[in-house]
Amino acid sequence: MRRLLLVSSSATHGSGYLEHCEEQLRALFGEVKRVLFVPYALHDRDGYASTARKRFEKMGFELDSIHDAEKPVRAVERADGIFVGGGNTFRLLKTLYEESLVEPIRRRARKGMPYMGTSAGSNIACRSIMTTNDMPIVLPPTFEALRLVPFQLNPHYIDPDPTSTHKGETRATRIKEFHEEHATPVIGIREGAMLVVEGDSMRLRGATGGKLFRRGQEPEECAAGTVLDDLLSE
Repeated sequence: MRRLLLVSSSATHGSGYLEHCEEQLRALFGEVKRVLFVPYALHDRDGYASTARKRFEKMGFELDSIHDAEKPVRAVERADGIFVGGGNTFRLLKTLYEESLVEPIRRRARKGMPYMGTSAGSNIACRSIMTTNDMPIVLPPTFEALRLVPFQLNPHYIDPDPTSTHKGETRATRIKEFHEEHATPVIGIREGAMLVVEGDSMRLRGATGGKLFRRGQEPEECAAGTVLDDLLSE
């Protein structure tokens, strides 16, 4: 029974840290008292953990950071819920492999431990990190990620601007390039959007929606509330 909250970004314009997804966050963690935080995507782990801890305590949750644990694997095994923060996806995945945490997190989350990710933390819930926006500042041993869902995500998705004079590639172009090599569907979720997964059910939530990309097809606009259950059985 998967229970996942995959958020595009930790904040949106005009709101504070995790404010736009507080309702979904509270619903995910429910009666969980202590949440295990994974700050590996940022260099300043102490500062990141402090920011997350203050926000979670304000919502009535206690938060422990895995980087403070003497035995990170045991911390995952004992966790009641986990929150993986955003930052650089390559650094995050590399550290998870170095700490032998990929399989323990995968196993616990697949058995129903509440899992929340923002940005990079959402990217690693997919089959791979191949559709991240981040620069490969470090090299993980593989791009294979947690495989909690069978599709790919592109957080912070930005629609092409028809009035722009910028000649660089758009996000849609990058995703098209991905589909030249792979058949896996990709959901581009705009800032302010998130996916809520409960078992074999998935809905797009938030204020901004997203786009669904499939190989050989035109992108499909997905509004908030769209049911995307079929993507869980791809």
